[in-house]
Amino acid sequence: MRNWVFVRVETDVPGLIGWGEATLEWKTRAVVGAIEDIQPLLVGQDPRDIEQCYQIMTRHGFWRMGVIGMSAISGIEIALWDILGKSLDTPVWRLLGGQVRDHLRTYTHLGMGNMNSVYETGADELAERGRAVVQAGYGAVKVVSIPYTHYIAPNRAIDQVGESMDALRSAVGPDIDIMVDFHGRPASASLAREFLKVLEPSRILFAEEPVPPENLDALAELTRTSPITIAAGERIVGRAGFDAALKAGAFHIAQPDIVHAGGLWETKKIAAMCETAGIGVAPHNPLGPIAGIAALHFGISTPNHIIQEEMVGAVPWYDSVVEWPIDKIPGRWDRPDKPGLGLEVNEKEIADHPFRQEVLHTRNAVLADGTVVDW
Repeated sequence: MRNWVFVRVETDVPGLIGWGEATLEWKTRAVVGAIEDIQPLLVGQDPRDIEQCYQIMTRHGFWRMGVIGMSAISGIEIALWDILGKSLDTPVWRLLGGQVRDHLRTYTHLGMGNMNSVYETGADELAERGRAVVQAGYGAVKVVSIPYTHYIAPNRAIDQVGESMDALRSAVGPDIDIMVDFHGRPASASLAREFLKVLEPSRILFAEEPVPPENLDALAELTRTSPITIAAGERIVGRAGFDAALKAGAFHIAQPDIVHAGGLWETKKIAAMCETAGIGVAPHNPLGPIAGIAALHFGISTPNHIIQEEMVGAVPWYDSVVEWPIDKIPGRWDRPDKPGLGLEVNEKEIADHPFRQEVLHTRNAVLADGTVVDW
């Protein structure tokens, strides 16, 4: 479903290069083009002056960036941190403020990366797939169990969500955390509230994006009134977007995506804003391995970090393209100690996986009468 976009930044020091990731599903060629457009602005700059490079990328293009441009900038910015860490022979987390925890708690999805299991698991399969995640060693799992819907939904569809969640909770037991991603599918706060109501007995950790991200007023209303913790923010880019959301009281937990929000330093600033507002962060990351490693360094150094999303196993070659700086344990990522991001990229393996048209899974988000709805 996703073509990984890796960013390779070279320096005039022989052998000193940095790696970042700018993956954005269904926008691959646009992101690559944006990186090529930004490149001339940075050639000749000192890559260790990361804040200055960020200012150049965001200001000297005149137009303010949306998610395509910010993903391009994020991929470059992550690579600059890799260069800085290597130049100083120290891990990136140390440069981001140092260690605040020994390891990150992580969660995965039903199917552990398999697209159909993540986005198309039926009610009768939730329990079975949930047990498989727990048996793999995870203590937390996310499900996308809200049906494609609009402003209202049949009572039966709402009841089925509650019944399937009851079955999942019974299958995994009381000690496993469950998160439900609404994917912004309910088009109204009133319908989202109906789904939240049937989820309440299952005591989920949080409900994610219960309404579309642009509807801050509805999101804030649900956050004020829902007995379930509300998380959102994966589709917000930059500090300005999060500033508006925080002022609106739009969520209990923020979910910035390092690869879309502006990179590591911008996301650290967002996390600091959230901490001041008494809000934790659970970063979005269903992307490739370099994004995962960047998220690891971020989480090790960020005090209000709660839990980290990961998509290990999304493709069979996940561990062949990039060598991680740690041994990944299901549900736990330990602190890396190698310089920079600490990763090794197998460029020969990359050549075996060229661009392919992504699966247009979003085309499934159509109601029986032909109405196009949110995926």
